[in-house]
Amino acid sequence: MDILTVNNVTKAYSNHKALDNVSLKVNEGEIFGLLGPNGAGKTTLIRMINQITAPDSGEILLYDHKIKASDITLIGYLPEERGLYKKMKVGEQAIYLAELKGLKPSVAQKKLKAWFEKFDISSWWDKKVEELSKGMQQKVQFITTVLHEPKLLIFDEPFSGFDPINTNLLKEEIIQLQANGATIIFSTHNMESVEEICDSIVLINKAEKILEGQVKDIKQRFKHNEYEVVTPADDYSMESLLPSGCQLIRSEINSELRTSILTIEKGRNAELLSRILTITDIISYRELLPSMNDIFIKTVKNYE
Repeated sequence: MDILTVNNVTKAYSNHKALDNVSLKVNEGEIFGLLGPNGAGKTTLIRMINQITAPDSGEILLYDHKIKASDITLIGYLPEERGLYKKMKVGEQAIYLAELKGLKPSVAQKKLKAWFEKFDISSWWDKKVEELSKGMQQKVQFITTVLHEPKLLIFDEPFSGFDPINTNLLKEEIIQLQANGATIIFSTHNMESVEEICDSIVLINKAEKILEGQVKDIKQRFKHNEYEVVTPADDYSMESLLPSGCQLIRSEINSELRTSILTIEKGRNAELLSRILTITDIISYRELLPSMNDIFIKTVKNYE
């Protein structure tokens, strides 16, 4: 079931077109990557989903109805630019933001205390926001974003400014939120994170959608039939073993191992492996799929 549908949305500011006839669907319960270079139109789309601005044409549906003001309680939004009030105490501000999402103060405080303990930040409750580091402030804002248990969560560069330990902590929480039934739109430039947690993606460039689909399908679509074969570093020539339809791209040998990268046409894998096994052992063998980072760069460059 689709939780969010964007139908032929266009938005322009003065003479600049931010989105040009963009359509996409986000399935309920998935982690959906919203990708694109700076200035592609991602933030404009996020602002429209949050009803901060409206499309010039087209429509945005939440479930089966046109998105409306009351739907804001079903959405949690963590913007790239954080917006905590620096002079307020952390606990007071967290309760205030929870109330804006419809939680009673007593309920909000109980839930916040549990989250603060989970993130090991209970000692920050009575500190002013300005006393916290950027990363600490991001933790607090992440908590206030998810506290009211929205159906749809939008995270815009949620790992910005975090060290690897806290980045991993947030990734685990995002995956757990999905397991608990939330749908997540995840906007980032970190393609490694996309590969780790996203089910599907859409790539926007210069206001237009240029790529979409499930991550696993996109990686298959962009593969080049490349394989890695690791064998002992015995005295033999890999090139002499290649059947027709196979080509050696490169081979590296250290004191113990030979690592060979090859292109292999469909149907030639078994023949190649059987030839290698007549000479030496095979330690490992795997297909090399392109990274999402490589796919991102190639697709954007081809569009220009």
